Amino acid sequence: MIVGIPKEIKDQEYRVALLPSAAYQLIKRGHQVVVERGAGVAAGYPDGDYEQAGAKLVDDHAATFEQADLIVKVKEPQPSECPLLRPGQLLFTYLHLAANRALTEALAKSGVTGLAYETIEVNRRLPLLEPMSEIAGRMSILVGGYFLAKHFGGSGVLLGGVPGVLPGRIVVLGGGAAGVNAARMATGLGADVTILEVDLERMRFLDITLHTAHTLYSNEAHLMELLPAVDLLIGAVLVPGAKAPRLIRREMLRRMRPGSVLVDIAIDQGGCAETSRPTTHHDPVFVEEGVIHYCVANMPAAYGRTATQALTNVTYRYIELLADHGLAEACHRMPALAGGINVMNGKLTCKAVAEAHGLPYSAPAL
Repeated sequence: MIVGIPKEIKDQEYRVALLPSAAYQLIKRGHQVVVERGAGVAAGYPDGDYEQAGAKLVDDHAATFEQADLIVKVKEPQPSECPLLRPGQLLFTYLHLAANRALTEALAKSGVTGLAYETIEVNRRLPLLEPMSEIAGRMSILVGGYFLAKHFGGSGVLLGGVPGVLPGRIVVLGGGAAGVNAARMATGLGADVTILEVDLERMRFLDITLHTAHTLYSNEAHLMELLPAVDLLIGAVLVPGAKAPRLIRREMLRRMRPGSVLVDIAIDQGGCAETSRPTTHHDPVFVEEGVIHYCVANMPAAYGRTATQALTNVTYRYIELLADHGLAEACHRMPALAGGINVMNGKLTCKAVAEAHGLPYSAPAL
């Protein structure tokens, strides 16, 4: 099979979908890997690394799509890329279709079979989403503390405090991969951390592993009680494949102190605050109701080298399976892969996405 690795063209996206070492492994198995020139440079992998691995380098973005049977990306196709996709071609990437009807319709129109990393579920876990959630969770405390600085319009609270001064207060909505990593970073700084969660078994796990963090059952009443004293609010809620639930309404933000910070990690699924809207690394924040909002939709791209390594670690076995056996046999050998099929033959094959847009759902035709 011919595997294509295009350069990411989403604004300030620095990751690449495949490491040179992974390309080498695919080539050893008899596949051809086509890489667009410059695809890995921002992540610290120059073209020479791919040439040494045996990959074919192409100058043209469209040529990567034209030559490949399997397109492997990091982020969802941009509007200019959708016309490059075709029936019979496989696309493997983060799609986040529930928050983007235009992209959903464009992919269906293209006839491509689109597999989303974020809807492949194994034992109630999302193994291809977890590494990016871990990076975004850890990063949320770094950027949250950064924008709490007074010269950025923040409240001037140092999250870790100092002797004789109480630490900052952090509330994390959701105790999944992003939430637990945010809490780990925050407790490491010495902040006062409370995690809101609805799964009691998960709360027991968090209570055992994060000794200095508090757990609280997640409901609106508890959140309303906490908001007036919160310095940094982390939105880390996730419903696999679906739009993020809007847990924070505009009037709730008015209870927070001016200069407080909200980091909405769930923004790539639509965001968990009514006031959230996607931002970029170049212009990452805006203010609503006196609260600084950080809503970058591709947070892990800021640490492109680490993120590229972490992503390839979990995606490679699926890429190898698809390249070796094709979609139907790959899904037979690894049934969880079928959960990643979001669009196929012009139809929506992910229930959560279909429900998000009120469109008809069809089971994948394997």
